[in-house]
Amino acid sequence: METSSLLQILLIVINFATRLAHNGNAQLVNCKASDREALIEFKNGLSDPNNLLSSWQGGDCCQWWGIGCNNRTGAVITVDIHNPDQFPGKFALGGELRSSLAKLKSLEYLDLSFNAFNGNQIPTFFESFERLRYLNLANSGFGGKIPPNLGNISSLQHLDISSTFGENFLDNLEWVTGLTSLKYLVLDGVDLAMVGSKWVRPLSMLPALSEVHLSDCNLQRSTLFVSFANSSSLAVIDLSYNNLNSIPRWLVNISSLLSVDLSYNSIQGSNSIGFCNLPNLRFLNIGNNNLGVSSYQLFKQSWSKLEVLQLDNNFVHGKLPASIGNMTSLTHLDLSRNYIEGSIPSSIRPLPHLQNFLLSCNQLCGMLPSWLGQLQNLVELHLNSNLFNGTLPDNLGQISKLSTLDVSSNHLTGNLPESMGKLSLLKYLDVSSNRLVGIVSESHFLKLKKLVFLDLSFNSLIFNFSPNWVPAFQLKSLMMRSCNLGPSFPGWLRSQRHILEVDLSNANISGSIPNWFWDISGSLFLLNFSSNLLQGHLPSTFSVDFCAKVDLSFNLLEGRIPLPSNQIAVLNLSNNKFSGPIPENVGDNSLILVLSLASNQITGAIPTSIGRMQEVQVIDLSRNNLTGRIPKSIGNCSFLQVLDLQNNYLTGRIPSSLGQLTVLHTIHLRNNKITGKLPSSFKNLSRLTTLDLGCNRLTGIIPQWIGEAFPVLKILDLRSNVFSGELPSALLKLSSLNVLDLAENQLRGTIPTNLGSLKSMTQGKSIREDLLYFLGDYYYQEHIVVNTKGQSLEYTRTLSFLTCIDISGNYLHGELPHEVTKLEGLVILNLSRNHISGQIPQDISKLCQLASLDRSSNTFSGPLPPSMVSMSFLEYLNVSYNNFSGLIPYSGQMATFEASSFAGNPRLCGAPLVVECFVSDPPVSGVIREIDNRYAVDKWFYLAIGLGFAVGLLIPYLIMSTKRSWSFVYFDSVDKTVDEILYLGCKTAAHFRNYCFHRH
Repeated sequence: METSSLLQILLIVINFATRLAHNGNAQLVNCKASDREALIEFKNGLSDPNNLLSSWQGGDCCQWWGIGCNNRTGAVITVDIHNPDQFPGKFALGGELRSSLAKLKSLEYLDLSFNAFNGNQIPTFFESFERLRYLNLANSGFGGKIPPNLGNISSLQHLDISSTFGENFLDNLEWVTGLTSLKYLVLDGVDLAMVGSKWVRPLSMLPALSEVHLSDCNLQRSTLFVSFANSSSLAVIDLSYNNLNSIPRWLVNISSLLSVDLSYNSIQGSNSIGFCNLPNLRFLNIGNNNLGVSSYQLFKQSWSKLEVLQLDNNFVHGKLPASIGNMTSLTHLDLSRNYIEGSIPSSIRPLPHLQNFLLSCNQLCGMLPSWLGQLQNLVELHLNSNLFNGTLPDNLGQISKLSTLDVSSNHLTGNLPESMGKLSLLKYLDVSSNRLVGIVSESHFLKLKKLVFLDLSFNSLIFNFSPNWVPAFQLKSLMMRSCNLGPSFPGWLRSQRHILEVDLSNANISGSIPNWFWDISGSLFLLNFSSNLLQGHLPSTFSVDFCAKVDLSFNLLEGRIPLPSNQIAVLNLSNNKFSGPIPENVGDNSLILVLSLASNQITGAIPTSIGRMQEVQVIDLSRNNLTGRIPKSIGNCSFLQVLDLQNNYLTGRIPSSLGQLTVLHTIHLRNNKITGKLPSSFKNLSRLTTLDLGCNRLTGIIPQWIGEAFPVLKILDLRSNVFSGELPSALLKLSSLNVLDLAENQLRGTIPTNLGSLKSMTQGKSIREDLLYFLGDYYYQEHIVVNTKGQSLEYTRTLSFLTCIDISGNYLHGELPHEVTKLEGLVILNLSRNHISGQIPQDISKLCQLASLDRSSNTFSGPLPPSMVSMSFLEYLNVSYNNFSGLIPYSGQMATFEASSFAGNPRLCGAPLVVECFVSDPPVSGVIREIDNRYAVDKWFYLAIGLGFAVGLLIPYLIMSTKRSWSFVYFDSVDKTVDEILYLGCKTAAHFRNYCFHRH
């Protein structure tokens, strides 16, 4: 029998039982004929895809589903046809609301909630229901302006027009003043922006009003100077999820208030006005605002009856005020998710009735006070995500009513107190992510019979349990991640028959998983034994709960791939020693989201059944020994985001069906034997961020459409294929590109001049943005192999900092465009093994993030720019086998490189090469200074020699003009002197050594 038929029968039975309960032994009365006819006409206007109104036939409408009648007159007083799903969906009614419903003159109760009336306006004929007391139109799909004539139903006590999706609006609220009997008003989700600040006065005119719910109504500011004139009955007011900037002053005059909710607003600090005038206040919630430290003026001694105070999710800063201790009736104190600093004041100690103490997610510090153990009525204690240090108080075991203890994510040290074993009512215990040490034994859990949640993860605790220990508790959730549970598998788990979650990852457990564990695993929706030393085989099929997450990765498990007997969400068996083929029926798990079998020893072909995984988002079969072709059926996995098949032995062409995966983010086919061209269907993959096809046998040209098709592409790796043709200029349209690797192909032509178009490479990455794809508890870490510093490195967590261009090993020629200096975020630049010519730009130092530069085996010429000495991030440099010339600027960062970095350039000279620089070599920057104990000649020395030669020429001329016989004596003396000077100079100046060698 179908679900809808069963539901109809159930609704009829419930309706009949309800009538019997209401009528007792009274004689049932048939409904009025006029009412029956009105209901039939009303039904004819409705759409009822699931036949909820199938019982609406026959003579007595009082027997119909959702219809209630007056016991004496037979008049219809109730029409309750709300969606039983309580959510607009499968069982929702729709269509037209015909005015025949208005003929039900005795109607008192009308509920149309959670149906789907497709944006139709609320009918105006509702005003004719003179006796209507209850009207519920919540989330019924009505849209447009709410008709103000609803205010004519003076008998109405309950009105709910709330809308989760905000389809309704009002431009004034004056009409509610006619609802003089109204007690309960819900307008949540109704847009009141046009009402402005004029929403308070109409509500204040309703003398019977008890509850007002105006959550998420787009209220922009509160009315400060209006008071509730007739507000003695108002107990609950909810103004959450609005844009109020202050706490309304009129609240102080409502002495009857029990509950105030101003959460999720924009209330600023120092707006805590007048709350001390509410002597009967029991509940106050001002969560999710922007309250400042001055708002703690709220804590007044006059609040002697306050039971609940919530200031969660604010920007409250400063310290906890000592005046909290004056609120002696306080039972619930919630100040979580703020910026409160300092320690917990000791004045809280006198609060004898405190049951819920919630201070999580603040910046509280210091030691936990020992007097916490004196709060005997405490039921919940949340101190997690703070900065507390020191040890846990030993007397926590004295809080006999404690049900929840959460001190996770602090800096607590010392041992776990054994006194906790006395908390017989404790259900929830979380001490994870601290620095606790010492031994945990059976005595810590002696009387914890009601414990259902236990999280001891991320501490340095040592567990010492007897092999035969049977705990008193029956856990639902066990979290001991990164604890030292080993080396044996914890045998006490065998007693846990109601377990739903187990995380024993990275717990130093070795050996095999015992067979008895699979007898209790059937209820698990989380099974995480990853990062241990587990060995042996798993059963060919194992039992876990429906849609469970199974992670057994990073162990030593072997044998054939096991499959669960149920439909699950995550199966991660990566990084083990599984062998054999992937089971042919792997695709039978049509609900799986993540399938990761990476880094095993799996052989054979990928089963075509994998295409039946309709919901799968991650397929990772990388690093195995898979053969055969990529199945075309993978194109049917329409929700696939990650496809990783790298490092296998796959052959054939890339299926064009992969172009159907329109939500695909990353595809890795690297290091296989794939042939053919890049499929044109890839044009459809507009969300692609990683395209890794390196180390295959792909051919053809790199298509121009690649620059238009991938607007968010970050990584393009086509390395080590057989791509030919020119480097497409359209690649430079990939403005999000961080990694471009086209090395080891057969590309020809020149490098496009507009390199500066690669915008993502024009600036450095200072903030790490992990490229992760999260799916519940599982995440896929993006990674890429890059050749840098003369070796292949895999980048994972630091990938977001990497910017790389590698076009080495091709046949590119021409000059390197000067625009390359605009790519100031570049970390790796490899142009080696091409025919690129020209000079290195003088302002190459603009590439200040560059860590690896390889221009080897090209035809570059000219000098190495002196500015390279300032490239402080440069760790690897190779300019060998080019035509560079001149003196190597060997200082700063350049002085860290060896001679091999500059080899094969005959005209380069200076350290670290053994080749000395000669006179004929051009000077570098006009000055040659002493570097590495070599002698240099200063420009002033050249000036002195020049002046000396000028004087030397002038004096002989004067002598010769006066007495010729003296000239012979003079020139003979000058010759000897010059010879001695030149001989001395050649010993001290590198530029004269050539002359020195010829002379001697």
